[in-house]
Amino acid sequence: MPENKYVCQCSCGETTFSVQGSPLLRCYCHCTICQEFNQAAFADISIYMAKNVVLPSPESLEYKAYRPPPAVQRGKCKSCGSPAVEFLQIPLLAKLIIIPTNTLHQDCVVDPALHMFYNSRVSDVDDGLAKFNGYWKSQAAFGHKLIVSLLGGRASSK
Repeated sequence: MPENKYVCQCSCGETTFSVQGSPLLRCYCHCTICQEFNQAAFADISIYMAKNVVLPSPESLEYKAYRPPPAVQRGKCKSCGSPAVEFLQIPLLAKLIIIPTNTLHQDCVVDPALHMFYNSRVSDVDDGLAKFNGYWKSQAAFGHKLIVSLLGGRASSK
């Protein structure tokens, strides 16, 4: 039975896209790049396989590289400037799409799995989730959770 498709949008509604089903993973990223891109203390992001996302019109987005080489391509709505979509290509894995959780339909939202780059946090978060500091520990924890999800251990619904 095919999974449901849901329409998502940026805060002004000009940039719309759709997702199929629930994300592979949801997490909080406290890295300084995510703080700058999201204009927030941390990013609340949901990860989808690219094949499960119908992207917004390329004309509606403006991309910026925050770090060379840009491992993650980050796009904001040209109208309101809010984060809309990010692309992540991990070698030997499928292309992934990162979507701000607040743009998702409520039926797509899953429980968060972890905090990454917690050493860069603006303030402490007391939520009982695992918190990982530094580049390598954060990447390893994220990668582990992602691979488990890719192998069928999907995140639980909220």
